[in-house]
Amino acid sequence: MSARAMLQRATGLEVSQQAVDRALRERMAKCGIDDAGRYLKTISPEELAALVELVVVPESWMFRDPEAFKAATAFVQRRLAERPERIVRILSLPCAGGEEPYSMAMSLADAAVDPGSFRIDGMDLSSVALERAMAGRYTRNAFRGRDLAFRERHFTRVGDEYQIGDALRSQVSFAQGNLLEFDVSAAAGRYDVVFCRNLLIYFDEPTAAAAIAILRTLLADDGMLFAGYAEVPSFVRNGFAPLRVPGAFALQKTPAAVAPPAPAAKRVARVAAKHGVRSAGPDPVLVAKAAPQKAPAPAAPVDLLAQARSQADRGDYKDAAASCHALLAKEPNAAEAYYILGLVSEIERKPGAADGYWRRCVYLQPDHYEALCHLALLADQAGDTRQADTLRQRAARIYGRRQHDGGAAR
Repeated sequence: MSARAMLQRATGLEVSQQAVDRALRERMAKCGIDDAGRYLKTISPEELAALVELVVVPESWMFRDPEAFKAATAFVQRRLAERPERIVRILSLPCAGGEEPYSMAMSLADAAVDPGSFRIDGMDLSSVALERAMAGRYTRNAFRGRDLAFRERHFTRVGDEYQIGDALRSQVSFAQGNLLEFDVSAAAGRYDVVFCRNLLIYFDEPTAAAAIAILRTLLADDGMLFAGYAEVPSFVRNGFAPLRVPGAFALQKTPAAVAPPAPAAKRVARVAAKHGVRSAGPDPVLVAKAAPQKAPAPAAPVDLLAQARSQADRGDYKDAAASCHALLAKEPNAAEAYYILGLVSEIERKPGAADGYWRRCVYLQPDHYEALCHLALLADQAGDTRQADTLRQRAARIYGRRQHDGGAAR
């Protein structure tokens, strides 16, 4: 078995050959072995764990994408208002060095949520990351953006590092584990909120579907799941429906045998909307007062971009594409229309078309963060790691610049 296949079987992750080769060289040198075949034949569970550590790169920071934590906190408050006696359970997976679960704990504390009314579990493959999480001590790199007031409230400076308070540490439990090996028999419907962001992007499609099936089992029927923006189509294809949460990518389970509500009452979500932009759909037709000799007044102008977003939100992908093409006939340089067409193509499993649309979007709007990230994922899937790295670095610069400026990256 090759090193790459061994790592995929151990982690479920689609690791690039370049990353595998780099990790293999480092561990072979550490073990004093110069033959890869001999190294792989004699690899122990402990050595495999060390190899895994080198290809699992858990990097995060406090309050990454802060709107997700605001939305989750509001959701928890609603749960507790409905049933004050309940204990709300939250899962962060992968939790990296604890930045995400601790951010959730801080958000709840700042909202004056009773600490006895919630529990947070964090899980990750990396034992090194979990050691950092359990210690609760972080360098400056864990604190990004302009608003760092939370650091003064919840951390104590220790030399060049920051130690999280004991009260918050006690609210979070950590465990090492692999989502694909999660024992769901005793945990079905256990979690009210699940954070699973930027994990599925490393899985092939069958593995992603298996992971989503486990997450669906773990999440309460009326719970809320937060994903990475590029993962929303995978969740939608596997039993989830997106929710409209400005600035975050939240989903809920799709009821299996429940007839869909009328279109006006559907709970739609953002598939392609910009942060904070409402997808209201087409304006209603305004009709003149009834008079035999007069025709109805003309329809109010339709915002085709908002209409396309709303249609995509509802899963009406054919209509969304038609609205985008109608807009492009009037405004050929509408970058966002190309972005939505790319999303629709991805959901319809047409990667070639998606690539073309996103490239056109980036040509028209070079700082379109999400289109760049989607292109990076497509390059990864095509095996072009160099192009993928270039696109990711470009997207990272845009994200960092906007975080520094206090705005969201698209």
